[in-house]
Amino acid sequence: MGRSRGMAPFVGTTSRGGGMAQSDPLYQRIASDLRDQIRTGAIKAGDRLPTEVELREQYDVSRNTVRLALGVLQNEGMISSTQGKGTVVREQVMLTYHAAWAESRDRHASDQTDAFYAEMRDQGRKGEYRDFEMRIKPATPELAARLHVDEGDSLVSRAISRFVDGQPFSLQDSYYPMDISQECGLLTPHDVPGGVIRALAAKGHTEIGYVDELTTRMPRPDEARKLGLSQGTPVLVYVRTTYSDKRPLRLTLTIFAGDRNRVVYELGDLTAYAENGGAS
Repeated sequence: MGRSRGMAPFVGTTSRGGGMAQSDPLYQRIASDLRDQIRTGAIKAGDRLPTEVELREQYDVSRNTVRLALGVLQNEGMISSTQGKGTVVREQVMLTYHAAWAESRDRHASDQTDAFYAEMRDQGRKGEYRDFEMRIKPATPELAARLHVDEGDSLVSRAISRFVDGQPFSLQDSYYPMDISQECGLLTPHDVPGGVIRALAAKGHTEIGYVDELTTRMPRPDEARKLGLSQGTPVLVYVRTTYSDKRPLRLTLTIFAGDRNRVVYELGDLTAYAENGGAS
């Protein structure tokens, strides 16, 4: 497989400075005004927006213009509409996944916790696993290439949904070669005591390296449903393949909700970074 050495540009949060360009379509100017009110706290998370009739009167526009404006904010994940409850401002919670040292945290975690729980605890949040599934699946061409097995070989899939403060934030599915799964006791329909990484290491399969792949795309219907995504919200697809000194050990596919997660890598000598508090 070839390697891509290019670097995609960073896309951060942009601001219109509270102003509305007169050249913009009317519905975009209304969306910008409401967006600014949400970002400044004039309209808070959990607040209900004015009704369509009230917005039509407030901005002196047509029903279709109001609906287009609300559609923009809904696609951005800022609001949600529920039958009988109206349109409500969503809480904008951004979680951080520290990719570079997550594996180390898993190796040194106590029997009662793991890297995900520790990460959420450090951010003042409560992490929770739900909907665990263990299945045997045939290796697709992509999985076979990364795990160095033959296409169609049996792999053990261990999938879980991750929740934070009761809300879905990511879906994770890890794939293991069958021989490693049998040797390390992964063919079980429940959590492995102490975590899978230490179960692998106990049998001599210590993870010493990994390759990460990050892409974005629109969610599949089941992903949008499980993650509670608003229309137009993308997902971040994070693939990590781990290696011992002899072979690939596992491939972990994580689907992050694009509107509430960021992946951070901390590499090299970061003494000055740590002294200033690191990633917030």
